[in-house]
Amino acid sequence: MSEYQAPLEDITFLLEHVVGLSEIAKLPGCEDAQPDFVAALLEEAAKFMGEVLSPLNRVGDLEGSRIEGDRVVTPSGFREAYAKFTEAGWGGVGLPSEYGGAGLPQTVAIAVQEMNVSANMAFGLCPSLGEGAIAALYDHGSEDLKQIYLSKLVPGEWTATMCLTEPQAGSDLAAVRVMAKPMGDGTYRIKGTKVFITWGDHDMADNVVHLVLARTPDAPPGVRGISCFIVPKFLVGPDCAIGARNEVDVVSLEHKLGIHGSPTCLLNFGEGEGAIGYLIGEENRGLEYMFTMMNHERILAGCQGLAIAERAYQRAVEYAREREQGRAFGSDRPKGESSPIIEHADVRRMLLTMKSTIEAMRCLLYTASKASDLAEKHPDADVRARNEARLALLTPIAKLWLSESATEVASLAIQIHGGMGVIEESGVAQHYRDARVISIWEGTSGIQALDLVRRKLPLEGGAVVREYLDELHALDDELAAAGESFAILRENFAAGVRALSEATEWLLERSERDPSSVIAAATPYARMFSEVAGASCLARSALVAKRLLDAGSDDASLSNRLVTARFFSEQILPGAVARMSAITAGADVLFAIDADGF
Repeated sequence: MSEYQAPLEDITFLLEHVVGLSEIAKLPGCEDAQPDFVAALLEEAAKFMGEVLSPLNRVGDLEGSRIEGDRVVTPSGFREAYAKFTEAGWGGVGLPSEYGGAGLPQTVAIAVQEMNVSANMAFGLCPSLGEGAIAALYDHGSEDLKQIYLSKLVPGEWTATMCLTEPQAGSDLAAVRVMAKPMGDGTYRIKGTKVFITWGDHDMADNVVHLVLARTPDAPPGVRGISCFIVPKFLVGPDCAIGARNEVDVVSLEHKLGIHGSPTCLLNFGEGEGAIGYLIGEENRGLEYMFTMMNHERILAGCQGLAIAERAYQRAVEYAREREQGRAFGSDRPKGESSPIIEHADVRRMLLTMKSTIEAMRCLLYTASKASDLAEKHPDADVRARNEARLALLTPIAKLWLSESATEVASLAIQIHGGMGVIEESGVAQHYRDARVISIWEGTSGIQALDLVRRKLPLEGGAVVREYLDELHALDDELAAAGESFAILRENFAAGVRALSEATEWLLERSERDPSSVIAAATPYARMFSEVAGASCLARSALVAKRLLDAGSDDASLSNRLVTARFFSEQILPGAVARMSAITAGADVLFAIDADGF
């Protein structure tokens, strides 16, 4: 079983030639993100993830985390690896430099994050979750809280969690019951239970800082009455010195389908007088602050989907090259000699499905990250606003499609392994188990689809989505100019864009007068949007590859990009067009059977 090898060729190609790293490097504060520097950084990251974290992936799956006394103990090697990880600064690549991060653009940081999770998802979730908490504290916290907590969280000396949901609440944050009683000295006493807290406790860092959603005694009902608090595992002095243990107790660890190395905790706050917490921002604005965390984490969840898909694909390719079975149709091998299964047509179909989907996923994710950088750092306010809207539009797509595709790609990897795929010793089953949760957390796929059709499509009266569709339509001229070799891709892509445009207008026209039909259409529409967006990414990549080939490049991987773009347009994109009937079917059929009829 080989270790993870970072796909540096695809990552650097996308950053330099498709996403436009040189443009990002012109932004204020991003001057260090020059192609040569970034390439060297990514090579070092790839080496670290492959040599240090990847060998612990199987260890974490087999050992899991466990409770010993009043603490959680991580799998063998995790603690030592985390010390090396923080010493090298890998968790702070895209975090604020004023608090100890490298301050590099998110477009670079997301590539490092991808490698981290591909190498070891259970491990990678720990620094990943910290990023969302850091973003919320950076945007909304007081200067005192920032100085104390960000100075430790950004370098990774402490880690952070997001304590949102409760046993009775699930995704319905209006049902949150954890209470926060003001003490009159600037502190609050927190009492209640939170569930599904990833990396809620562990032995890798000196402190665990919880961002907790709770209600104050006089808060209004529903989501309008939610506030957000910092509740550290250990109390902290003004000089950041760690003090007494706070009333935060791990009741149990969840026994999960996958990501066994990552401790998922049920936490009790305030077994006695109450856990001491500190208000972030203002009371009753916790939902707003939560979305700062959540939207950041949704992009990272998409990254996790891409990362697991890549790792599963690598295992599938390795196995397909080595496993010999049958004689491939048309093979020139002697009779009686078996072929590696990579020579069989259906195995190649599965591998091309995986490869083309992953390339599209990566490009879409990096494109969304570029929008994040432009929205935050571009000197022109109009450009910032336009990219903030573009990021808002792409966030539910990146989360939904990349997380769903992770499970699909991992399933294909098992299929390619045949019977060995369901044998744990092969290693590939772990990727399927690890991937399955990604489409559930940070808002299920259904929630992402509703967010897309109910909140993101109507932005600026539909102007945001129409601007994006105009860009897709404009690709037709470039595809036409590319010549006959792009004719099939152009035809299929044009059909996909037409279908997406028609579906979008159908939904916008009904957004107020027929919301039930819009809601019923949400998931098939989101999938259509995702696949057309993915096809646009591959089309752009193929156009760049052709220009480089025409200029004399002999890089074989460039020709492969033409193949993956065509394959996706021929075998995946038609499925997006076919979703039109599901989108326009309306809601009646969904409720034609009584609940008792299921």
